[in-house]
Amino acid sequence: QVRLVVSGGGLVQAGGSLRLSCAASGRSFSRDAMGWFRQAPGKEREFVAAISRGGSITNYADSVKGRFTISRDNAKSTVYLQMDSLKPEDTAIYYCAAGAPTPYNNNPVSFDYWGQGTQVTVSS
Repeated sequence: QVRLVVSGGGLVQAGGSLRLSCAASGRSFSRDAMGWFRQAPGKEREFVAAISRGGSITNYADSVKGRFTISRDNAKSTVYLQMDSLKPEDTAIYYCAAGAPTPYNNNPVSFDYWGQGTQVTVSS
């Protein structure tokens, strides 16, 4: 079993930045690819970014490529999502996920464990 605790959401103006953190516990953190997803009101959960077990491989949705950066610190069992140049369309609840075999698994069903989600609101 893996427990994921997400922090760092909030309200920011367009063009601003936020950093989300996801702290994992319960089993060896470095055995899983980790991912971030988001869900806006009335929309399905969508893939944002993922990172390989060792952190050398990353994968991004086209909508965030060049603006968001995923990273991980296996010594701290934490994965991060640095979000820059935020846009109003980035407004959503952001979820951390664990358990996928590779960072190329961008379907939510590929991830076994989920954090509680954190609200990110970008005002125009």
